[in-house]
Amino acid sequence: MVYAVTNRGHFGQRRRARHDQEHQPRPQAAASPQAGPSSDCPVGKLTGKVALVADGDSGIGRAVALAFAKEGADIAIVYLNEHRGAEETRRAILRENVRCILVAEDTASEARCHRVIKRTIAAFGRLDILVNNAAEQQPQPDLMRVAREQREQTLRTNLLGMFYLTKAAMPHLPAGGAIINTTAVTAWRDSAYLIDDDATTATIVSFTRSLAASLIDRGIRANAATPGAAGAAPIRAGFRSGSRWEWAPALDQIAPGYVSLAEQDDSFITGQVLRVRAA
Repeated sequence: MVYAVTNRGHFGQRRRARHDQEHQPRPQAAASPQAGPSSDCPVGKLTGKVALVADGDSGIGRAVALAFAKEGADIAIVYLNEHRGAEETRRAILRENVRCILVAEDTASEARCHRVIKRTIAAFGRLDILVNNAAEQQPQPDLMRVAREQREQTLRTNLLGMFYLTKAAMPHLPAGGAIINTTAVTAWRDSAYLIDDDATTATIVSFTRSLAASLIDRGIRANAATPGAAGAAPIRAGFRSGSRWEWAPALDQIAPGYVSLAEQDDSFITGQVLRVRAA
């Protein structure tokens, strides 16, 4: 068994299998303040908006989806196969008096990304905010332990999935729309145990900046967030001892940053990376 993350900030385990086999579902986080809405004083910043959150069934994705719902957005959640966690998130979102749909698809497939967008538009008639949060991380002690199967799966999930879902969503995003890509502090700080994933986090930063430049004339913003390890101890162990990056912010400290990047009050912020650090 190896540690794996299929939603940044939420650890589970899965058997290292061929890439065409079914992913093993990861354990869902226990109910805690970390998994709750990001603000006790919502003011409707996202009322009338529709947000699609990749891997919104748990971890950072769940916290962001709940924060958006609390601010008035209708939510579409795409997830792999963690049905119980997705349904728990949906029920929590519905308690905020907004709408929510669940779409079980693998965003590493371009065809399935188009199906996700089609389902979202059919349900809500629009799409305003896209959160690319799907990711996979499998710590290994050195590069020689990173098998081809692992490398290709990481690249497909972390990079190609983001590219496919963004491309499928772009024709539907209006002026004032927002794309938020989740990356990680390892885009700047070394982690000896996450060499293949580190390559993707750095690429996500460059992708976000180039995407922002290409969309500026359409009035669509593209930004990224680096929420840190978010309680994932095996990742924190990969940083140098004593580093401030070892201390991970709680999920309810991360979600407000995504709300800020999604709302139109930040309409002049694009091509930027929001770095969420623990105090």
